[in-house]
Amino acid sequence: MKLYLTAKDSDFRLSEVPVDDLRKGYQQDGNITYTDAGELFVVYLDDRKTFQEWEGFGGAFTESAANVLNRMSSTNQRKMMEAYFHPEKGIGYNFCRTHINSCDFSLSNWACCETEDPELNEFTLERDKQQIIPMIHWAKALSEEEITIFSSPWSPPAWMKTNGEMNNGGQLKPEYRQSWALYYCKYIKAMEDEGVTVSAITVQNEPAATQVWDSCVYTAEEERDFVRDYLGPTLEQEGLGHIKIVCWDHNRAEAYDRAQKMFDDADASKYVYGIGIHWYMGDNYDNLKLVNDIYPDKKIWFTEGCQEFGPHIGEWQVGERYAHSMINDLNHNTSAWCDWNLFLDETGGPNHVNNLCSAPVIGDTLKDEVIYNPSYYYFGHFSKFIKRGAYRVAIATTSDDLEATAFLNPNGEKVVVIMNRLDRDVVYALNNLERGCYVKMPARSIQTLIID
Repeated sequence: MKLYLTAKDSDFRLSEVPVDDLRKGYQQDGNITYTDAGELFVVYLDDRKTFQEWEGFGGAFTESAANVLNRMSSTNQRKMMEAYFHPEKGIGYNFCRTHINSCDFSLSNWACCETEDPELNEFTLERDKQQIIPMIHWAKALSEEEITIFSSPWSPPAWMKTNGEMNNGGQLKPEYRQSWALYYCKYIKAMEDEGVTVSAITVQNEPAATQVWDSCVYTAEEERDFVRDYLGPTLEQEGLGHIKIVCWDHNRAEAYDRAQKMFDDADASKYVYGIGIHWYMGDNYDNLKLVNDIYPDKKIWFTEGCQEFGPHIGEWQVGERYAHSMINDLNHNTSAWCDWNLFLDETGGPNHVNNLCSAPVIGDTLKDEVIYNPSYYYFGHFSKFIKRGAYRVAIATTSDDLEATAFLNPNGEKVVVIMNRLDRDVVYALNNLERGCYVKMPARSIQTLIID
């Protein structure tokens, strides 16, 4: 067994630690008894019971992330990219997002076709080619495995919208539904021409939110009808029927209602691979279970989450927020998990409407310093060890104070991730069928156990 640890009040940052240093005792028969004084937690693992197949972890190639990267020294640029994508130095990112047109984490509003032309004759990726696409190629060169890329629009071009601008919500004009469906196809094909394969799209980022940045509002019925009558058929007509469509791409709170509206319509549902979720309105994990219970053939992807309101440099609870969400999303049938910006600067930007946020890796462009937030290490406890093609397996704890998930990798390794948010050390008994051991866990820490 190997054990990796990140702990608040120690020097451990995703470090492998000697198992004997933390193990209290070991028995072959599984009849664990705890004889030392103190409280005992129990973690039960059964890798014979399997659930969803894992598709990947990653973050977003935004214009802002690329801009931060390009403002750093060449040495630190490499360090930052390797932190995510290098097979040994990195944490295993292989599932990443791009934005179609601008988003809030762009340097300004822009579109791939600024000219009012339903035929999209002047469609271009010139803005993407400046900073975003080179960053993607660098990631691909560093990684030993394929990086799955999905793409999302924050807004159609201003000329397609009822409010005449990309910001502040508005809706897609009915007369441009077909042109907008063609727009996705143009983007996918243009990216392919640039050597970037887009495997999936979401219909609209946060379609229930009128934001001061790039945004566009769809009711559940409008999103359903657009997929059924325009987007799905157009992808097929353009030879792109293999592209996965993911609906909703917004908070868990309304995930069931959006799933029900989309998936109960057979003509719309046949085009849709699954539903995307965010974390900005609370936990609502039972909604994910409900979606999976009723629509087990549809996938659930976590498509965006970040800590809002600034860079939060060094804040431990942000890492714990990530792990809490990841453990519970995974345990409620999510099959992919994508963070937001790969990189942000010392302000939590740039962002063209000052919607400043945090990222796991901060590039301090004033000092030319790379800062790894606790969220980077917490995220790595999942993404570095749970491999694409793994299956989630049964795990249970005897206390809400220990949160855990577990997967069976394609090579037969069992991966157990456990978080302790208590302000004290704990001891837990790990019961893995007929084998078990006691493990000490520091206060405010996360562990990954690799069991052969």
